[in-house]
Amino acid sequence: MARNQGFGHGRGLTPPATVMPGFVRGALAARKLTDAYEARPDYQQKGYLAWIDEPKLKDGKRKRLDQMLDELAKGGVYQGAPWTPPPPVAPVAK
Repeated sequence: MARNQGFGHGRGLTPPATVMPGFVRGALAARKLTDAYEARPDYQQKGYLAWIDEPKLKDGKRKRLDQMLDELAKGGVYQGAPWTPPPPVAPVAK
């Protein structure tokens, strides 16, 4: 199996479905950022989880988790790059 699956910022690929680890869920809840996380598009949710899981050591995972939490709190950033959420789609009149 290839070491680098090509997931993450700027690669244009979406990682496979990922189960959120308990330490991520707990950190989101502790900082009241669960809603901000869930408001992000699926590719970002999955991308964050895959990105946090990449490092072998806990310190690396923690650093990436902290960055995700800071970005969610700030808004307008995804893995260090500016990000603007798309405008809401207006319902189609019938």
